[in-house]
Amino acid sequence: MNLDTVIKIDNQANQDLIVSKIKGLISHKNLETGDKLPSERMLSERFETSRGNIRDAIKKLEFYGILKTVPKSGTFIANIGSIAINGMIDDILSLQESSFKDLVETRILLELKIARLAALRRTKDDLIKIKKALDTYTKKALSEKDAVQEDLLFHLAIAKSSRNVTMNTFMLIITPEIITNFNKHHICDDDMAFKGIKEHEAIYQAIVEQNPEKAKKKMKEHFKVLYNYCYNENLIK
Repeated sequence: MNLDTVIKIDNQANQDLIVSKIKGLISHKNLETGDKLPSERMLSERFETSRGNIRDAIKKLEFYGILKTVPKSGTFIANIGSIAINGMIDDILSLQESSFKDLVETRILLELKIARLAALRRTKDDLIKIKKALDTYTKKALSEKDAVQEDLLFHLAIAKSSRNVTMNTFMLIITPEIITNFNKHHICDDDMAFKGIKEHEAIYQAIVEQNPEKAKKKMKEHFKVLYNYCYNENLIK
């Protein structure tokens, strides 16, 4: 286990501990919907940890819709009941780190929908940004250099053009882990990079044509190699 992995595990454990303490505070103080949490400074002193750790835990609970921070006003409990809050926090604390299999399955399901929406909703400005990302990827791939990051930036440009903030957010969340795992599993060889250029061009063209079914089909074809790799390596069972 390398140092980065150890630090990541320690940070996760620390964050979960603070989340658990916030849950205890909500229960102990009988806080309800709309009630305000103590300030970051007060929570930091109460839990004997840094304000940065408090901020990370609050952001995590905000992501799952349990807390809501209002600028210059503070952090409040969202409009859900106490029973639901306790159950949701317990579920959050029981979540395990995503495996590469999970990331692949999620990404494929997500991007098939994203491609379809992008074809329906894209603007001329979106096309310019997608084409720029495509050209950057193509240049890097043709130079026989690692183009994993450029590949994902192309996909993120498509996600943004889908006009679905939630889907775009999920893509941004899973992208760093995907990059790490691609490098770890050595998935992208030279043949896949060159093949990826043609597949990216086909996806882009379908979006240009505003053909949602074709865009979905081309995206599905693009993921065939990755999906088969995961099955062959027993990453997807």
